[in-house]
Parts: sequence; structure tokens; C-alpha cells
Amino acid sequence: EGPYEALTFGAIGRAASRFAHLLAARGVQPGERVAIMLEPSLAFYACLFGALKAGAIAVPLFTLFGPDGLRLRVQDCRPRLLVLGPEQRGLAAGHPEVETLVADAGFMRGLEEFPSRFEAHTAAEDLAIFQYTSGTTRALPEAVRHTHRAVVTVMVAALYGTGVRPGDRFCCPASPAWGQGLWHGTLAPLALGVPVGAWAGRFDAGRLLQALRDWRITNLAAAATHYRLMKNSGRAGQYPRRLHKMSFTGEPIDDDTRSWAERTFGTTLCSMYGTTEVGVILANYPGAVDFAVKPGALGRPVPGVEVAVLDSAQRPCPPGVVGEIQVRRRAGWFATKDRGHTDSEGYFYHDGRADDVIISAG
Repeated sequence: EGPYEALTFGAIGRAASRFAHLLAARGVQPGERVAIMLEPSLAFYACLFGALKAGAIAVPLFTLFGPDGLRLRVQDCRPRLLVLGPEQRGLAAGHPEVETLVADAGFMRGLEEFPSRFEAHTAAEDLAIFQYTSGTTRALPEAVRHTHRAVVTVMVAALYGTGVRPGDRFCCPASPAWGQGLWHGTLAPLALGVPVGAWAGRFDAGRLLQALRDWRITNLAAAATHYRLMKNSGRAGQYPRRLHKMSFTGEPIDDDTRSWAERTFGTTLCSMYGTTEVGVILANYPGAVDFAVKPGALGRPVPGVEVAVLDSAQRPCPPGVVGEIQVRRRAGWFATKDRGHTDSEGYFYHDGRADDVIISAG
């Protein structure tokens, strides 16, 4: 069991400014990519927010990628700089064409040489983040391109999807290399001034249960797999904790795990549904006392979003009939590649994928 590490907004802000100065000193230009293969840590937040401050494009990468997974993404996004953790140091040899930094203790000491304030000159429509999706059978999932405006968009979506509010003690154990961990576990709550709990290293369900108690977490947003692992650990009784809000995403959850979570944490487990490409489109509104949550339902559309279940001819399916879940974007419909149906009250339900996938749970 590793130690806890507590970071302040001020420490993150100063480290991010110093990293932005480092990028400028190395000649990294606005619009160039900075690939970041780090676990949540001061170094990770410095690189993520420092790249955004400098006008570069941050590319978070999963720390468990092997040489092939990293090579595919480096060849695709062509980063100007690749930042690796000490554990991934050996991967640098496979990319002599890319300038590489190892975020070890020396790296952090080196940041202290730079000023702790940086004047940013970014605009809402400037590209900010390339996000690689997960789960498809393609050799290289598509990188979704997000602008700085997306940070504001996800703040609004998080109000519905995770119920996050100022005053919460929020925790999301998902990796910030993926959509939930980055957008709803990091960017949205921090932008709202909410302290977040993040997970670094190999996952341990008992350790998460202990952290929920020790840090007095009130709002937990996790993957369905996290809840199953906590249930199967049998250690919840050692670390009792009642939550105010609780949500999950990533895949459907089984009835036994749902019932266990609600008994254990004392609140309703709410689904949040969306994709990396379109963000949150369906929610069960954690913390909303005037919203009835139906077990098994993905929820109802979030405000400002039109969602429908359509058949192969792009016609709306009546309640109970399975089609493809789609969301209206600009002048047409965008396919989520998930099958689903609605009920007579407008709740949406998931009925499997509409394409071939490999799901790697956890």
C-alpha cells in the first residue's frame, strides 16, 4: 500500500507554469503535441496544465501501454516532446526521433529553475487535448481532438453526470489517460474548485475503500469494475463510509453489485452515459432528489442534448424496440455505436454494442 500525497491548487498552478516555461525554453510551439505517459502526480498535473498554458496540445497516454501501443500513438500524433515516468524509462529508446523527458526527482528539481507564473495566450477554439479512445478492435483508436472550450463544456456536463458541486470531496479512481478519469475525474472538478482524489499505480480495492474513509469522500465516480472489485474484496466492513453521491460509467452494472454499493454507501448508484467523442449525453443526475432513478436505465438526456434510438433507416424506434443510440450534432445524427431502447417514460437502456469490440475491464 503506497502513501497518500496531498497537493494544493497553488502547488499545481506553480508547477504547471514552470513546465510551460520549460516548453518555451525548449522551443515547443503552440499547436505542437506533448505526450504525457504518467500516473496522477504533481508531475502529471504540471505537464497536463503546463502544456495547455503554453498553447501546446496535451496527449495523455495510458501508463500500461507497451512498446507497440506507445509506438502507434507516437506515430499518429507526432509529439514534439514525450514525457515518461521512471518506470517507462526504457521505452524512450524506441523513439529516438522524439525528444524525451523522464519525470523523475531530477526533473521536478529542474522545474524549480523556472518562474512560477506564466502568461497564457490561448483562445477557446485552440486545440488543447488529443484523447485516444479505448475498447475498439482497431489497431489504433482514433484520437478525438478537443479545444480549450471543451473544459467549460465538460464542467456543465459533470454537474449532471457526476453531480459534482463546490463543497464536494470528490474521487474518481479511473486513469486520466481515458475519458472518465481525465474529463470528469480531473478537468471538470478542478475547474469547479473541487478537490479530487485520484489513483496512481496498481489498483487495490481495499486501498480505495480505505481512502474513501480516510479522505472523507462524499462523491464517488468510478467504473462498474471498480464497484465489483470493492464488493468482491470483502473489506468494506473495515472502512465504513457513507456517500452523498455515487455514479458509474463504462459498462452496465450487475444487480448484485448495484445492491451491494447502495447498501454499503447509503445512496443511489447512478449511471452516466456518453462517449469520448460526444461527452455525456444521458445521466441519472446524482444528488437530484426530484429525479427517479430506474435500476438498469442509463438515464435521460442531459439539458441541451437531443438523443434518440433510431432504426437502420434513421427513423425513431418506439418504446421497447431496440435500435442504435444516436445524438443530434449540428444538422445530423451521430452514431454512438451502442444499441439500446427507451421505455414509455423516456428512459434509455443499453442493449450491447453495434460494432465489434474488445472490452478490457479494469
